[in-house]
Amino acid sequence: MNLIEIESLDQKELLPYSQLTEAQLRNGSEHFEGGVFIVESPKVIKVAIDAGYEPLSMLCERKHITGDAADIIARFPDMNVYTGSRELLKNLTGYTLTRGVLCAMRRKPSPEVKEICKDSRRVVVIQGVVDTTNIGAIFRSAAALGIDAVLLTKDSCDPLNRRSVRVSMGSVFLVPWTWIDTSLEELKNLGFKTAAMALSNNSISLDNPVLADEQRLAIIMGTEGDGLTKESIAAADYVVRIPMAHNVDSLNVAAAAAVAFWQLRVK
Repeated sequence: MNLIEIESLDQKELLPYSQLTEAQLRNGSEHFEGGVFIVESPKVIKVAIDAGYEPLSMLCERKHITGDAADIIARFPDMNVYTGSRELLKNLTGYTLTRGVLCAMRRKPSPEVKEICKDSRRVVVIQGVVDTTNIGAIFRSAAALGIDAVLLTKDSCDPLNRRSVRVSMGSVFLVPWTWIDTSLEELKNLGFKTAAMALSNNSISLDNPVLADEQRLAIIMGTEGDGLTKESIAAADYVVRIPMAHNVDSLNVAAAAAVAFWQLRVK
């Protein structure tokens, strides 16, 4: 173990933890080629490692070095482990929200859509969802409820955003995901029918048997405020609504996703 005592959060090696924005982390730099992301808590770090992500360094309180981070450190004996006084680490933005351990990890190249959809029967397309909490929650539901892959348009939030990873409890590492163009022609060419989750005069109910009978189905979820665009709705094979009570017209996108994933799962 390369244990390094720190005296300041301004040290170059600590830039991912203390000064780089999410965009800078994602796009990489001369020091972090290919991009990095930050994972919080030993439990989630282990999920990321088991999914094949490479840890670059860790920042943690001293008690965790021989505590709940010890087995991670043992697996990577050449990894730099930064530590310092509790008072110093408290000054790190958001650090008090963690379980005492942060890990900088290297990003993987984004796979092709056709690669992760090759054997998929149920996928979700996330269009323009920018709230980190919603992205994390959608991934957690996707992992739990049998979604085979997650596809995001490039105006959506990055799933490896620190908060998204935390909210998902590591589920962003369990479900294959990649970026996709707004046009969904690629999915149709791969044999998927598309189901746009939206309120529309020609929508069908989520429990309509025709949806569950589809061999390959892409569930399209829209933005938190305006929902899906008219173009996306018009291009979909189905427009689908969730039956509501008490005159409620819609659910939060993360809640709607969970309901849709359960109802449309492959049985």
